[in-house]
Amino acid sequence: MSDGYEGATPGFLVWRLSMKWRVAVDRAVAPLGLTHAQYSLVASLHGMQRSGERPSQRRLADRTGLEPLYVSKLARALETAGLLERTRDPRDPRAVQLALTERGTEVTRQAIEVVHTLLQQLLDPLGGLDSARTQEFKRELTALLDAPLDPSIRNETEQS
Repeated sequence: MSDGYEGATPGFLVWRLSMKWRVAVDRAVAPLGLTHAQYSLVASLHGMQRSGERPSQRRLADRTGLEPLYVSKLARALETAGLLERTRDPRDPRAVQLALTERGTEVTRQAIEVVHTLLQQLLDPLGGLDSARTQEFKRELTALLDAPLDPSIRNETEQS
């Protein structure tokens, strides 16, 4: 472990790793005209489209973990850039469906390649993308992501 993180809490380490990843992805996809948040949106949309889905903004928000209002803002910017199209859902006129344009699909494929290379670099200390350590790391991250968090629950000492 790096000397700079001796005694750090797991929460701090998760935050630092997420910030390191966000900054690295931001820099890596910037030449493609994307931000990290936009990349998260188009890469998720790309995966959903490949499985035959044309998701609503709400469904994509649920998939990415981003707030629906933020997804709407990102989608409008990506639409203006010609990377995706927003259309009304014929089954629910209140819902907006999203789809990548041809140009959006090409930019997304390039971004996915760039981020995949970055991910390989990040996971190199664990033995690489397919190593047993990385697979265990993924299981542990998934367990943490599946754990419910309720910010309204207070520590007993705070309630006293």
